[in-house]
Amino acid sequence: MENELKKILLADDDFTNLVNAKNVLGKHFEVFTVPSGEKLFKILDNITPDIILLDIEMPEMNGYEVMKILKNNPKTANIPVIFLTARIDIGSELEGLTLGAVDYIAKPFAPSLLLKRVENHLLTASQKRLLQVQNRQISDYNINLHRMVEAKTQTVRELQNAIFDILAEVVEYRDDATGGHIYRTQQYFRILTEELQKNRIYQNEIAEWDLPLLVLSSQLHDIGKIAISDTILLKPAKLTREEFETMQKHTVIGGEIIERIEKNTTDHLFIRYAKSMALTHHEKWDGSGYPHKLSGTDIPLQGRLMAVVDVYDALVSKRPYKKPFTHEESVQIICKGNGKHFDPSIINVFCSVADKMKEAVQKE
Repeated sequence: MENELKKILLADDDFTNLVNAKNVLGKHFEVFTVPSGEKLFKILDNITPDIILLDIEMPEMNGYEVMKILKNNPKTANIPVIFLTARIDIGSELEGLTLGAVDYIAKPFAPSLLLKRVENHLLTASQKRLLQVQNRQISDYNINLHRMVEAKTQTVRELQNAIFDILAEVVEYRDDATGGHIYRTQQYFRILTEELQKNRIYQNEIAEWDLPLLVLSSQLHDIGKIAISDTILLKPAKLTREEFETMQKHTVIGGEIIERIEKNTTDHLFIRYAKSMALTHHEKWDGSGYPHKLSGTDIPLQGRLMAVVDVYDALVSKRPYKKPFTHEESVQIICKGNGKHFDPSIINVFCSVADKMKEAVQKE
């Protein structure tokens, strides 16, 4: 298309000027001439010129008026316009340039100067169009690249999440008494946290969380049980003191496992969440928990939340060493732990939303 002759539209009410300009430019370009602004707009219905040479002094519609119409029409607004005029005062030239003309050539014009000015402006317009095309191509490339990166990132995240799901399932497969524990605690955790938000409890801290990611990471809270012996993990009776001390180590082991994962991943937010809950979901508000005997708000809020839902699910679930408590009995036991085992602010909300938690899991 660049090899085609450029189209020039010349509007001037002086026949001599039309002939002279066409003689100069016609050897190099396809030139269309019209004697008025009205005829200029008629010919624009059929062609799109690469440049317009426009006389200012024309009857009925002068060049300035034509220029305003051209610039207000999206179809013609970007066509370069050069004014050809006998006016040589600064005010006239400034008005033409202000309206959007790219140049201002005084008549009578020198043929070689007219040709060179037109050539230069056509080259500039061509380079501008090329730059616009390249910018669009770069923009499209960046958009496509961004989409590719997002797709790859999503694939990696899905693979990562699938691996974490499998790790969590491994724990449940080894401890067949807790089947579904991870799924249920995720649902309880989400409902309880959302209720805290509604009640504006710990709202500033919770507002900083990526809640869907946090809920997803909660599935690793018992990952340390992978390293606990089956004789302890599957024992159908109450653990001895020594066995219980060994079982307690699953929190520290879980933290160590997640730390090793952390060294090989860039998704540190997910890992930070998981590590916090793995280490602290057995800490107690009064400092009597494990592994570090943290108390009060020294226990991360994520761990304090997980402590509640973890115990609730343990109470309502069957274990080798106990029958399941009813929902009502379990809620009563947890509410009695207010200020001892559990954060009072969380328990106040838990007691009001416990029935909702039960219903959510039963519907699944």
